[in-house]
Amino acid sequence: MTLIATTTFRPPTEPSLPALGEREWLLECHCARPVTDLLKDQGWDVVTDLDCNVHCSSPDRRVYLGFLPESREAARGELWHIHVTDKDGTTAWRQTFGPDTPAQAVAGFIAALIAFPTRYCTCA
Repeated sequence: MTLIATTTFRPPTEPSLPALGEREWLLECHCARPVTDLLKDQGWDVVTDLDCNVHCSSPDRRVYLGFLPESREAARGELWHIHVTDKDGTTAWRQTFGPDTPAQAVAGFIAALIAFPTRYCTCA
Protein backbone atom coordinates (compact mmCIF):
# COMPACT_ATOMS: atom_id res chain seq x y z
CA MET A 1 0.00 0.00 0.00
CA THR A 2 1.38 3.42 -0.96
CA LEU A 3 0.30 6.67 0.71
CA ILE A 4 0.26 9.80 -1.39
CA ALA A 5 -0.02 13.23 0.17
CA THR A 6 -2.85 15.17 -1.33
CA THR A 7 -1.88 18.51 0.17
CA THR A 8 1.46 20.07 0.89
CA PHE A 9 2.43 20.12 4.56
CA ARG A 10 2.75 23.64 5.93
CA PRO A 11 4.03 24.02 9.47
CA PRO A 12 2.03 26.36 11.70
CA THR A 13 3.24 29.91 11.53
CA GLU A 14 3.53 32.54 14.23
CA PRO A 15 0.60 34.94 14.23
CA SER A 16 1.69 37.97 12.29
CA LEU A 17 1.73 41.36 13.93
CA PRO A 18 -0.26 44.12 12.26
CA ALA A 19 1.59 46.32 9.84
CA LEU A 20 2.82 49.54 11.40
CA GLY A 21 0.12 51.54 9.66
CA GLU A 22 -2.57 49.25 11.09
CA ARG A 23 -1.18 49.02 14.61
CA GLU A 24 -2.97 50.47 17.63
CA TRP A 25 -0.34 52.36 19.60
CA LEU A 26 -0.51 52.83 23.35
CA LEU A 27 -2.77 55.77 24.02
CA GLU A 28 -4.57 54.91 27.22
CA CYS A 29 -3.89 53.78 30.78
CA HIS A 30 -2.83 56.57 33.01
CA CYS A 31 -2.88 54.61 36.27
CA ALA A 32 0.13 53.19 38.08
CA ARG A 33 -0.81 49.51 38.00
CA PRO A 34 1.20 48.30 34.96
CA VAL A 35 4.30 49.79 36.57
CA THR A 36 3.64 48.73 40.16
CA ASP A 37 2.79 45.16 39.11
CA LEU A 38 6.13 44.94 37.27
CA LEU A 39 8.07 46.38 40.19
CA LYS A 40 6.39 44.21 42.83
CA ASP A 41 7.32 41.15 40.74
CA GLN A 42 10.95 42.37 40.79
CA GLY A 43 11.03 42.70 44.59
CA TRP A 44 10.69 46.49 44.78
CA ASP A 45 8.97 48.19 47.70
CA VAL A 46 5.74 49.85 46.60
CA VAL A 47 3.96 52.22 49.01
CA THR A 48 0.90 54.40 48.46
CA ASP A 49 0.68 57.50 50.64
CA LEU A 50 -2.44 59.18 52.01
CA ASP A 51 -2.61 61.49 48.96
CA CYS A 52 -2.73 58.46 46.57
CA ASN A 53 0.81 59.06 45.34
CA VAL A 54 2.78 55.85 44.78
CA HIS A 55 6.44 55.56 45.80
CA CYS A 56 8.62 52.65 44.65
CA SER A 57 12.18 51.77 45.68
CA SER A 58 14.50 49.21 44.13
CA PRO A 59 15.80 46.47 46.43
CA ASP A 60 19.19 48.27 46.67
CA ARG A 61 17.44 51.63 47.30
CA ARG A 62 19.33 53.28 44.43
CA VAL A 63 16.35 53.73 42.11
CA TYR A 64 13.20 55.62 43.08
CA LEU A 65 10.08 55.74 40.97
CA GLY A 66 7.20 57.97 41.96
CA PHE A 67 3.70 58.15 40.48
CA LEU A 68 2.69 61.53 41.88
CA PRO A 69 -0.77 62.58 40.66
CA GLU A 70 -1.42 64.70 43.75
CA SER A 71 1.81 66.68 43.73
CA ARG A 72 2.83 70.18 42.63
CA GLU A 73 5.02 68.53 39.99
CA ALA A 74 1.99 66.84 38.42
CA ALA A 75 0.35 70.24 38.05
CA ARG A 76 3.44 71.23 36.02
CA GLY A 77 3.13 68.12 33.83
CA GLU A 78 5.51 65.76 35.66
CA LEU A 79 3.45 62.76 36.76
CA TRP A 80 6.13 60.06 36.80
CA HIS A 81 9.53 60.61 38.47
CA ILE A 82 12.50 58.28 38.21
CA HIS A 83 15.71 59.02 40.14
CA VAL A 84 18.85 56.89 39.99
CA THR A 85 21.57 57.51 42.55
CA ASP A 86 25.22 56.58 42.53
CA LYS A 87 26.71 54.41 45.28
CA ASP A 88 27.64 57.52 47.24
CA GLY A 89 24.01 58.74 47.19
CA THR A 90 24.40 61.52 44.63
CA THR A 91 21.91 61.72 41.81
CA ALA A 92 23.29 59.98 38.72
CA TRP A 93 20.35 60.89 36.50
CA ARG A 94 16.62 61.43 36.54
CA GLN A 95 13.72 61.18 34.14
CA THR A 96 10.14 62.41 34.27
CA PHE A 97 7.10 61.51 32.20
CA GLY A 98 3.95 63.56 31.85
CA PRO A 99 0.33 62.58 32.34
CA ASP A 100 -0.09 61.79 28.64
CA THR A 101 2.52 59.02 28.77
CA PRO A 102 0.80 55.60 29.01
CA ALA A 103 1.75 53.58 32.07
CA GLN A 104 2.80 50.68 29.82
CA ALA A 105 5.42 52.94 28.22
CA VAL A 106 6.79 53.84 31.66
CA ALA A 107 6.79 50.12 32.55
CA GLY A 108 8.77 49.42 29.36
CA PHE A 109 11.29 52.10 30.28
CA ILE A 110 11.73 50.61 33.75
CA ALA A 111 11.90 47.07 32.35
CA ALA A 112 14.77 48.16 30.10
CA LEU A 113 16.54 49.72 33.08
CA ILE A 114 16.14 46.50 35.07
CA ALA A 115 17.31 44.37 32.12
CA PHE A 116 20.74 46.04 32.08
CA PRO A 117 22.26 45.40 35.53
CA THR A 118 25.59 47.06 34.82
CA ARG A 119 26.25 50.76 34.57
CA TYR A 120 28.71 50.35 31.72
CA CYS A 121 27.84 50.38 28.06
CA THR A 122 29.46 47.65 25.96
CA CYS A 123 30.37 50.18 23.28
CA ALA A 124 32.51 52.33 25.60
